[in-house]
Amino acid sequence: MGMSIIDLAAISTRAPQNLNKKSIKAHTKELTKELDELQNKLYAESKWSLLVILQGMDASGKDGAVKQVFSSVNPQGIRVKSFKEPTKKELAHDFLWRVHRHTPARGKIQIFNRSHYEDVLVTRVLGLTNDETAQKRFRIINEFERLLQERGTQILKFYLHLSEEEQQERFQDRLNNPRKHWKFNPNDLKSATDWPL
Repeated sequence: MGMSIIDLAAISTRAPQNLNKKSIKAHTKELTKELDELQNKLYAESKWSLLVILQGMDASGKDGAVKQVFSSVNPQGIRVKSFKEPTKKELAHDFLWRVHRHTPARGKIQIFNRSHYEDVLVTRVLGLTNDETAQKRFRIINEFERLLQERGTQILKFYLHLSEEEQQERFQDRLNNPRKHWKFNPNDLKSATDWPL
């Protein structure tokens, strides 16, 4: 089965013109209340789990999405794992070892801020793996996700898309705004040049 090619540069990153921010915020508030109730039921029943995967380039809004969408959920039933560059210990194991340890237990919600896809995406962009290795990893990831689903984990995947211009504006905001200095990483500027959009 062949892979379909998606041209991200051809997909607009602009919000629809008829978007009303005020009504979107009100609707989001309603949905977070509903999410809180659903999370309580998930936790009480303890049969199923939820894995939310957020992918996106640096400054795409992954942290903000977690904060906005899951702010009302009981902290006892949710965890967030941000995947950074693998440690030496993690590199000494198979590429899914560090990921599998953070999958959700029954009754829980787990959010991956970046994920196991990094071990295919980043390694290919940086030229650290070849196509053959990437294809093997795609197959293994599909099997891994099938295993999780068969054990009762629902997986929801989101890609947060932004333009190169918007990314640069957000990097600059991190430099200009003292409250966002902690988010700035000089390596982000270098890695941004590696990504062909």
